[in-house]
Amino acid sequence: MPIPVNHTKPVRTTAKLHAFNQIQQWIIDGTLQPDEKINDIELAQALGVSRTPIRESLQLLESHGFVTMQPGRATQVTAVEKEDIHNLLPPLAVLQALAAELATPNMDETTLQLLEEKNKEFADAIYAKQYIIALNFDEEFHKIIVDRANNSYIISMVEMLQAHVRRLFYYESNILREHSIVQHAEIIRLFREKDTKKLTEIMRSNWIYSIEGY
Repeated sequence: MPIPVNHTKPVRTTAKLHAFNQIQQWIIDGTLQPDEKINDIELAQALGVSRTPIRESLQLLESHGFVTMQPGRATQVTAVEKEDIHNLLPPLAVLQALAAELATPNMDETTLQLLEEKNKEFADAIYAKQYIIALNFDEEFHKIIVDRANNSYIISMVEMLQAHVRRLFYYESNILREHSIVQHAEIIRLFREKDTKKLTEIMRSNWIYSIEGY
């Protein structure tokens, strides 16, 4: 199990959180392959922590559906199932729509301008066919909205679901389309008009349309 040694080591974070974030990223980007067996000693050495935070982070990753743990046997990365997109996007769409509704009273012009900047960066990446970069800008666009909803439960659930969507993207890189650029612009317009009914409809559509073709 080759583990990169040049990964970024964040500051001011617990060993467990650092291990969780890094192992999850390795699972998402394919450094740790589907069905691969995980060696907690190797992970501890690679991340410069003891085995305890590794075990704790693996337990958390199991609860999030990224690994399976069999006591006394092996810990394995879960398989990637293309069909999972049909289970992931509908609840994520509902949560994103709710976040948009809750965020509406908290939207100011500075935040709306930031959304416009992110959508431009997203569009530039799409047109340049830099889909991984586009995915990052798309996530940043939606994170701004979710954060403005000021609901920690929505934030944590969205983060978990989006991590799985991101993993699918690395294996099936045709989720993002140019139509999202138009929808993002419409979302910004509806925030300005405070039209929550149409806003939630567009937000749900922005996630659900990605299922087409799967």
